[in-house]
Amino acid sequence: MTIMLHRRALFAAASGLVVAGCADIVGPPPAPKLYVLEPKFAAVPGAAVAWALSVQAPDSTAGLDSERIVIARPPAGLDFYANAAWSDRVPMLVQSALVEAFERSGRIASVAQDSAGTRTDLILNTNLRDFEARYDAGEGAPLAVVRLGARLIEARSRRIVGTTEISKEVRAAANSVDAGVAALTEAFSAALAQLVPWVLQHSPA
Repeated sequence: MTIMLHRRALFAAASGLVVAGCADIVGPPPAPKLYVLEPKFAAVPGAAVAWALSVQAPDSTAGLDSERIVIARPPAGLDFYANAAWSDRVPMLVQSALVEAFERSGRIASVAQDSAGTRTDLILNTNLRDFEARYDAGEGAPLAVVRLGARLIEARSRRIVGTTEISKEVRAAANSVDAGVAALTEAFSAALAQLVPWVLQHSPA
C-alpha cells in the first residue's frame, strides 16, 4: 500500500512538471521590437504660402493598414517581419510625418491633420500603395519600396488642383529587420522631399 501511494505521488509531481512546461510553451509570445518611423526633413526654398493645408490619413490596402512591417516576395507573396512592428499603424505614421514635413519646410504656417477641425484651403489626400521590404533577390538584402499617390483638393469647391504619384526604392544594406527599416525610412524621406515641394507650388483659386 505504501509503495502504491508513493508511486501516485511521483506521478502527480511529474504531471505537474509537464503542465508547468506546457504553460511556458503556450504562454503569451514575446513582445515585438518596436520601430519608430523617423524620416529626414528639410527646408524647402521659396516664399511662404498664405493658405492653410489639411492632411488626411492615407488610404491603403488592409495589408498596409497595420503596425506590422510588410515584406513582399514576388510575384505575389506578402508577409511580415517576425517579432517586429512599427510604433503605430503605418497610415497614421505617414500622416504624422507628412504634417511634420510641411511644418519643417518653413513655407507654410497653417498645416494640420484633417481630424484637427481647423480652417483649411487645400486638402492633401494620399493613397499609400507600397510600403514594404521586397525580397526580389532570394534571401539577399531586400529592396525598400515606397509608393504614394497624391491628390490636392480645393476645400471649398472640392475641385482637384493636381495629382501625382511618387515612387522611391532603396536597397537595404543587409538582410535584417534593422536594415530593412532603415531602407524604408530612407525611401520615405526621399518621397517626402519630392511631395512637399510639389504641394507647395499650388495655390487655391
